[in-house]
Amino acid sequence: MPEFHPTIGDAIGAAMAHNIRLAHSNEPATAAPPNRPDPYSVPGMLLRLTETTAPADVARMVEEITSPLFGVLPQVTELVATTADWTRSRLNFDGPLHNPVFEVWQRLAVCTSLLQDAIEELDDAYAGIAACPAALSDPKHQDMVRILRTREGEDDIFTTPGQPPAEPTAFQHPQAESTRQQAASAASPRATAQGATPSATVHTGTQPPATPTRPPRTR
Repeated sequence: MPEFHPTIGDAIGAAMAHNIRLAHSNEPATAAPPNRPDPYSVPGMLLRLTETTAPADVARMVEEITSPLFGVLPQVTELVATTADWTRSRLNFDGPLHNPVFEVWQRLAVCTSLLQDAIEELDDAYAGIAACPAALSDPKHQDMVRILRTREGEDDIFTTPGQPPAEPTAFQHPQAESTRQQAASAASPRATAQGATPSATVHTGTQPPATPTRPPRTR
């Protein structure tokens, strides 16, 4: 059945995303197997992204999630920014020195900036990902850098009943559990926001502090 889209813009965006996916695939488009996510969704990409995935395919995944039109990161960034604007409409600087709403707005503003920086960093990394060697390096070199993935694979969730789960990759190796937990603690959004959020601003005047601005970004 045809998909329903609330606006023409959504329908055009979905059509463009579909065409890009077909262009990146050498196989005809087929429906995802039962109990398996869309291969172009984030859960589907996590299932596809293994040690042996071709560099070009990994680069295309990055291109998918950073696309300004339908990429998940720009959408999340816009959602956080809109949440900050929602908080902004509830600011009140006529009260006492402690202003919890302004502190919330500060945190959301920092998160928005971090997400925008992440998109830019991924855009810069795109060409380097595509140029990575296809062959795996000696494990002794890999052991010098910690694993960043903080979750186990999704095979235990999406595996069809009766189908054995896939063999664990280096991203899922049981011996890396303690490393993943440390990375999860260090890279959690709360820890990042606390480390990057400026200390609470004491404001006693009647004029609100200036809103942090960023230079316009070109893609």
